[in-house]
Amino acid sequence: YAMLLSLIFLIVLVAAVVGFVFRHEIKTNFESNLNLALKDYNVTADRHSEAVDTIQRTLHCCGVQNYLDWQRTEYFTQRGIPQSCCRSQDDCSEEDLKDLSKAKLKVFVDGCFFLVTSTMESKMSVVAGISFGIACSQLIGIILACCLSQYITNNQYEMV
Repeated sequence: YAMLLSLIFLIVLVAAVVGFVFRHEIKTNFESNLNLALKDYNVTADRHSEAVDTIQRTLHCCGVQNYLDWQRTEYFTQRGIPQSCCRSQDDCSEEDLKDLSKAKLKVFVDGCFFLVTSTMESKMSVVAGISFGIACSQLIGIILACCLSQYITNNQYEMV
Protein backbone atom coordinates (compact mmCIF):
# COMPACT_ATOMS: atom_id res chain seq x y z
CA TYR A 1 0.00 0.00 0.00
CA ALA A 2 2.85 2.38 0.83
CA MET A 3 4.47 1.68 -2.55
CA LEU A 4 1.19 2.36 -4.35
CA LEU A 5 0.76 5.67 -2.51
CA SER A 6 4.40 6.53 -3.26
CA LEU A 7 3.84 5.83 -6.96
CA ILE A 8 0.74 8.07 -7.03
CA PHE A 9 2.64 10.77 -5.13
CA LEU A 10 5.50 10.66 -7.65
CA ILE A 11 3.12 10.81 -10.62
CA VAL A 12 1.38 13.88 -9.18
CA LEU A 13 4.74 15.48 -8.39
CA VAL A 14 6.03 14.88 -11.94
CA ALA A 15 2.78 16.27 -13.42
CA ALA A 16 3.10 19.43 -11.31
CA VAL A 17 6.74 19.95 -12.32
CA VAL A 18 5.97 19.36 -16.01
CA GLY A 19 3.02 21.78 -15.84
CA PHE A 20 5.22 24.43 -14.25
CA VAL A 21 8.10 23.95 -16.69
CA PHE A 22 5.91 23.93 -19.80
CA ARG A 23 3.47 26.67 -18.73
CA HIS A 24 4.58 28.95 -21.60
CA GLU A 25 3.95 26.20 -24.15
CA ILE A 26 0.53 25.64 -22.60
CA LYS A 27 -0.27 29.35 -23.04
CA THR A 28 0.95 29.29 -26.64
CA ASN A 29 -1.14 26.21 -27.44
CA PHE A 30 -4.19 27.76 -25.80
CA GLU A 31 -3.76 30.95 -27.84
CA SER A 32 -3.37 29.06 -31.12
CA ASN A 33 -6.38 26.85 -30.33
CA LEU A 34 -8.46 29.90 -29.46
CA ASN A 35 -7.44 31.51 -32.77
CA LEU A 36 -8.38 28.31 -34.58
CA ALA A 37 -11.74 28.19 -32.80
CA LEU A 38 -12.45 31.77 -33.91
CA LYS A 39 -11.47 30.95 -37.48
CA ASP A 40 -13.78 27.91 -37.55
CA TYR A 41 -16.57 29.57 -35.54
CA ASN A 42 -20.12 28.92 -36.74
CA VAL A 43 -23.63 29.11 -35.36
CA THR A 44 -24.29 25.38 -35.38
CA ALA A 45 -23.97 23.32 -32.21
CA ASP A 46 -20.21 22.92 -32.59
CA ARG A 47 -18.50 22.37 -29.22
CA HIS A 48 -15.61 24.72 -30.09
CA SER A 49 -18.05 27.48 -30.96
CA GLU A 50 -19.97 26.85 -27.76
CA ALA A 51 -16.71 27.07 -25.80
CA VAL A 52 -15.86 30.41 -27.43
CA ASP A 53 -19.35 31.73 -26.64
CA THR A 54 -19.12 30.54 -23.02
CA ILE A 55 -15.70 32.14 -22.52
CA GLN A 56 -16.86 35.42 -24.06
CA ARG A 57 -20.08 35.59 -22.03
CA THR A 58 -18.49 34.52 -18.74
CA LEU A 59 -15.36 36.68 -18.85
CA HIS A 60 -16.97 39.62 -20.70
CA CYS A 61 -14.42 39.56 -23.48
CA CYS A 62 -14.38 39.31 -27.27
CA GLY A 63 -11.86 37.72 -29.62
CA VAL A 64 -8.37 36.54 -28.75
CA GLN A 65 -6.46 39.83 -28.34
CA ASN A 66 -9.50 42.13 -28.85
CA TYR A 67 -12.80 42.33 -30.72
CA LEU A 68 -11.02 43.15 -34.01
CA ASP A 69 -9.87 39.51 -34.25
CA TRP A 70 -13.35 38.64 -35.54
CA GLN A 71 -12.74 40.82 -38.60
CA ARG A 72 -10.42 38.13 -40.01
CA THR A 73 -13.00 35.34 -39.77
CA GLU A 74 -15.46 34.01 -42.30
CA TYR A 75 -18.24 34.34 -39.75
CA PHE A 76 -17.69 38.11 -39.61
CA THR A 77 -18.19 38.51 -43.37
CA GLN A 78 -21.53 36.70 -43.11
CA ARG A 79 -22.99 37.81 -39.76
CA GLY A 80 -20.57 40.17 -38.02
CA ILE A 81 -19.32 39.75 -34.48
CA PRO A 82 -21.13 36.99 -32.50
CA GLN A 83 -23.90 37.86 -30.03
CA SER A 84 -21.82 36.41 -27.19
CA CYS A 85 -19.61 39.53 -27.38
CA CYS A 86 -22.49 41.92 -26.71
CA ARG A 87 -22.56 43.88 -23.47
CA SER A 88 -26.35 43.87 -23.57
CA GLN A 89 -28.21 41.25 -25.61
CA ASP A 90 -31.16 43.61 -26.05
CA ASP A 91 -29.09 46.41 -27.59
CA CYS A 92 -27.12 44.39 -30.18
CA SER A 93 -28.49 44.17 -33.70
CA GLU A 94 -26.87 42.24 -36.51
CA GLU A 95 -26.29 45.50 -38.43
CA ASP A 96 -24.38 46.95 -35.46
CA LEU A 97 -22.27 43.81 -35.20
CA LYS A 98 -21.26 44.01 -38.88
CA ASP A 99 -19.98 47.60 -38.53
CA LEU A 100 -16.80 47.71 -36.42
CA SER A 101 -17.19 51.37 -35.42
CA LYS A 102 -20.72 50.77 -34.08
CA ALA A 103 -19.75 47.40 -32.63
CA LYS A 104 -16.99 48.97 -30.55
CA LEU A 105 -19.63 50.73 -28.48
CA LYS A 106 -21.81 47.63 -28.03
CA VAL A 107 -19.38 44.73 -27.51
CA PHE A 108 -16.66 43.87 -25.03
CA VAL A 109 -13.43 45.24 -26.50
CA ASP A 110 -10.92 43.28 -24.37
CA GLY A 111 -9.54 40.00 -25.70
CA CYS A 112 -10.18 36.67 -24.01
CA PHE A 113 -6.62 35.30 -24.03
CA PHE A 114 -5.29 37.75 -21.45
CA LEU A 115 -8.39 37.38 -19.26
CA VAL A 116 -8.30 33.56 -19.33
CA THR A 117 -4.58 33.38 -18.52
CA SER A 118 -4.79 36.01 -15.78
CA THR A 119 -7.80 34.23 -14.25
CA MET A 120 -5.92 30.91 -14.29
CA GLU A 121 -2.81 32.50 -12.76
CA SER A 122 -4.86 34.17 -10.02
CA LYS A 123 -6.39 30.80 -9.09
CA MET A 124 -3.02 29.02 -9.06
CA SER A 125 -2.48 29.70 -5.36
CA VAL A 126 -5.74 27.91 -4.53
CA VAL A 127 -4.79 24.95 -6.76
CA ALA A 128 -1.29 24.85 -5.24
CA GLY A 129 -2.72 24.91 -1.71
CA ILE A 130 -5.15 22.07 -2.41
CA SER A 131 -2.38 20.06 -4.12
CA PHE A 132 -0.08 20.61 -1.15
CA GLY A 133 -2.79 19.39 1.22
CA ILE A 134 -3.37 16.24 -0.84
CA ALA A 135 0.39 15.60 -1.04
CA CYS A 136 0.71 15.92 2.75
CA SER A 137 -2.12 13.48 3.32
CA GLN A 138 -0.48 11.03 0.92
CA LEU A 139 2.84 11.34 2.73
CA ILE A 140 1.10 10.72 6.08
CA GLY A 141 -0.55 7.64 4.54
CA ILE A 142 2.82 6.39 3.29
CA ILE A 143 4.41 6.86 6.74
CA LEU A 144 1.52 5.15 8.53
CA ALA A 145 1.56 2.23 6.06
CA CYS A 146 5.29 1.76 6.65
CA CYS A 147 4.79 1.93 10.44
CA LEU A 148 2.00 -0.66 10.25
CA SER A 149 4.19 -2.94 8.13
CA GLN A 150 7.05 -2.60 10.60
CA TYR A 151 4.72 -3.31 13.56
CA ILE A 152 3.35 -6.45 11.89
CA THR A 153 6.86 -7.67 11.04
CA ASN A 154 8.14 -7.08 14.60
CA ASN A 155 5.24 -8.93 16.27
CA GLN A 156 5.42 -11.87 13.83
CA TYR A 157 1.77 -12.77 13.84
CA GLU A 158 1.01 -16.35 12.94
CA MET A 159 -1.14 -17.10 9.95
CA VAL A 160 -4.26 -19.13 10.77
